[in-house]
Amino acid sequence: MQIHLKTLGCRLNEAELETWAQAFQAKGHSVTRNLSDAQLVVINSCAVTQDAVKKSKQLIRRIHRDNPQAKLVVSGCYATLNETEAAQLMGVDLIVGNRDKNRLVEKALTELNLDSMPAMSTEPGEVSLFSRGRQRAFVKVQDGCRYRCTFCIVTVARGEEHSRPIQAVIDEINALQNQGINEAIITGVHLGGYGNDIDSNLVELISEILAKTEIPRLRLGSLEPWELPDGFFELFKNPRLMPHLHLPLQSGSDSVLRRMARRCKTAEFAEIVQLARAAIPHFNITTDIIVGFPGETEQEWRESYDYIQNLGFGHIHIFSYSPREGTKAAGLPDQIGQEIKKQRSKQLHALAESMKQDFVSANLGCLADVLWEGHTESLDNGMTRYFGYTPNYLRVACDVSDGASLENRIRPAKLQAARSQFIETVLI
Repeated sequence: MQIHLKTLGCRLNEAELETWAQAFQAKGHSVTRNLSDAQLVVINSCAVTQDAVKKSKQLIRRIHRDNPQAKLVVSGCYATLNETEAAQLMGVDLIVGNRDKNRLVEKALTELNLDSMPAMSTEPGEVSLFSRGRQRAFVKVQDGCRYRCTFCIVTVARGEEHSRPIQAVIDEINALQNQGINEAIITGVHLGGYGNDIDSNLVELISEILAKTEIPRLRLGSLEPWELPDGFFELFKNPRLMPHLHLPLQSGSDSVLRRMARRCKTAEFAEIVQLARAAIPHFNITTDIIVGFPGETEQEWRESYDYIQNLGFGHIHIFSYSPREGTKAAGLPDQIGQEIKKQRSKQLHALAESMKQDFVSANLGCLADVLWEGHTESLDNGMTRYFGYTPNYLRVACDVSDGASLENRIRPAKLQAARSQFIETVLI
């Protein structure tokens, strides 16, 4: 049976998709990029914002319209928070809530009466991963969050914290490397809280992975800037752990952070950033910022803007606040008007772009081991342009002779010139 997988939202959703791909193939099925070839479609939905809910519903409707014969399974946060509504959408055959995600493959095959064949002779997961064009894989190590930021619905949808055993993570990464994967990205809802429920912590997990796997590159997904265990930044002295962290700040004003129920003040956040930059030169810190949170005064906005400018980031994901039903923030007084949110967002986008270019400029002339990807462009001069990422997550490009292949190889390059969407490099 041919299975098509789709996801919206976070890297955790990506990791779950890859786990399902592996499991379906182990049952004898194959994963296809082409929706029209699929007999079964699985959608991992998102509900982080009202817009994400809208996009999830649109995706479900489009999938059914484009392949009405396929069985359709919907999971993820939208399906969990709006189970009745999702189940009533045209074409949906099965809803699998977040609590049952680890049984999705089993439930889909049994409840939809889809017969399994003997396992294929290929290495488990080889077809599923590479059919989706991956040189890296997301590895889910933790789910759930015990904190309740006032703007966040995900903690409601994902439930209580649950950590995977270290050995299970190691086994998965070793299996991925055997399939040719060169980079594993460790993901979780509250990654910094890994191990709270199994008498472990994130430092122990990463240390064990580095000791008991040989995968060339290990990267951490989005990480809340609190509960980082002692010795965390010492880990980055190992060159296999990539010097990039995405640390969601959300606001540079402490009074706004209090209304958000965030656990990290601006002074503590700055200390974390300084530790990272002291550990490794050109350590890339990226972040999330919400503009126009309820009650955000002009003074608070200016505090936030100045703090962000002084600290500096390699990239910022900028969100204009929108009320999310079911969150405390949706009922807070002094909601900010759209025009003010638009103005502040525009100001921050300009600052973010300036800081990004400053970070790029600081890296020019450096040598970096690049993981080159399958995405290429054919140039008029007969050369082929490959794209890839440096350890500190800068997108780079290199032009090579037609016929030469860099795909899924790690090759050193010198960063030479900044372009609008990438950094121009030359192989060393």
